[in-house]
Amino acid sequence: MDGAGGNRRPAGGLLWQRSFRLLWFGETISQLGNAMAVVGVPLVAVIVLHASVVVVGVLAAAGWLPWLVIGLPAGAWVDRWPARRVMIACDLVSAVLYASVPVAAWAGVLSTWLVVVVQLAGGAASVLFMTAYQVYLPSLVAPGELIEGNTKMQGSASAAAFAGPGLAGVAAQLAGAVTALLGNAVSFLVSAACLVAARPAGSGSGSGRVRPASRDRETTLRREMADGLWLVLRDPFLRQLSTFWAAANLALTGYAALLVVFLVRVVGLAPGSVGLLTAVPGAGGIIGALLTGRITARLGTARGLLLSTWCAVPFGLLIPLTGPGWRLGFYVAGALTAYTGIAVGNVIIAAFRQSYSPPGMCGRVTATMRFLIFGTSPLGALLGGALGSWLGVRPALWILLGAVAWSGTLLATRALLGRRDLPVAPPRGGSVPPAATSPAGRRIA
Repeated sequence: MDGAGGNRRPAGGLLWQRSFRLLWFGETISQLGNAMAVVGVPLVAVIVLHASVVVVGVLAAAGWLPWLVIGLPAGAWVDRWPARRVMIACDLVSAVLYASVPVAAWAGVLSTWLVVVVQLAGGAASVLFMTAYQVYLPSLVAPGELIEGNTKMQGSASAAAFAGPGLAGVAAQLAGAVTALLGNAVSFLVSAACLVAARPAGSGSGSGRVRPASRDRETTLRREMADGLWLVLRDPFLRQLSTFWAAANLALTGYAALLVVFLVRVVGLAPGSVGLLTAVPGAGGIIGALLTGRITARLGTARGLLLSTWCAVPFGLLIPLTGPGWRLGFYVAGALTAYTGIAVGNVIIAAFRQSYSPPGMCGRVTATMRFLIFGTSPLGALLGGALGSWLGVRPALWILLGAVAWSGTLLATRALLGRRDLPVAPPRGGSVPPAATSPAGRRIA
C-alpha cells in the first residue's frame, strides 16, 4: 500500500499519500461536475425541452435503470478486471456523453430522447465506476484507515454537492442550461487524468487492487454473481442494511425527481436560486462527514448509524412546507439536517462493507448491495413523476419524504440493536458462500 502503516501522520492524514491524494482530488472535481449535472439535466428538461412532470421522472429513472440491468454482473466483472483501468474508461466515456448534450443543442438537434440515451449510457458507466471505486480504495489504505478514507471522500463529495448546484444554477442563468453540462464533461477528464497518474505502491499494473495469483477456470460469471447475492441475502447485517437503503432510496429518488420541478413551478424560483437551494444537501453532507469520526468514536458504528438515521433523517418532512420568502427556511432546515444524517450513514456503511467483505469479494458484495439499493431508483423516479402528476407536486413530496422517515424503522433488528459497533468480518464459516474460493483456490473462511 502507498504509505499505509501504523505510524501517526501530521494533519491531513491520508492526503499525504500521493495515490490517495490523486484519487481524492480527481473524485472531488468529478463529483463537482456530477452535482452540476444533477441540477443541469432537470433544468434542461424543464426550461429548454419544456418536459412534463412525468417526462422529468422518466429522465431520472433512465439514469438509475442500468443498476437493474448490469448491477449484479458489474461486481463480478470488477473483481476480474483492473479496477483503476475500469474507472479511467468510465470517466472517458462519461465525458463524451455529457459533452454531446450541448453539442446537440448548438447544432439544433437536441431532443428528449437524446437526453434519455445520455442518462442511460452515463448511468451504465456510473455503475461500473462506483463498483470499481469501492474495490480500489481499500488497495490504497490500511483496513484501520477505511473510516478516515471514506470520511475524506464523503466530505469532498459533499463539498462538491454543496458548490455544484449553485454553479449549475448560475451557469444556467448566465450561459444557458445546456452549456452548464460542459462542466460535468470536463470534470470526468480531470478525474481520468488523476487516475492515470495514481499508481499504488506495489502494484505493477497500476490496477488499484490486489489481483489473485490464479483463478479457478471453472468459475463462471453466473456463479460469481450468485456468490455475491448469496452472501448479501444470507448475512444479517448486509441483508438488513440493503433492505433499509433500498426502501429509503426508492422514496429519495422520487423526491429528487420532483425537486427542481417543485422549486421552479410551485415555489417560483429562478435557476440561480434553485442552484443555491439544491446546494444545501451538500452542506449537510460536509457536516455529516466531519461529524462521523467523532460520532463513531463516542457511540460506535452501529449506534452512530441508528442515531443519525432515526434522529436526523425525519427532518426532511419540513421540505414540503417550503414556499416563497421566509418559508424557504423550511427547505434549508429540513434538507440540511436530513442530509447530515444521510452522510453519516453513508460513511459508516461504506467503511463497514469494505472491511466486512471476504477477500476477493468486495466488488461482488458492493455490486449486489448497490443492485438491491439502486435497483429501486428507476421505480422511485417513475413513482415520483406519477404521484406529482396525479396528486400535485407538493402532496407527492409529503408522501415520499414520509416514506424516507419510515424506512429507518427497518434498522430496528436484533442484529443491530444492542450493539455498539458493526462487526469487522463475517463469523468464521457463517456467511461465506460455499462455492467462494480464495485467490489460491481454497474456500474463504
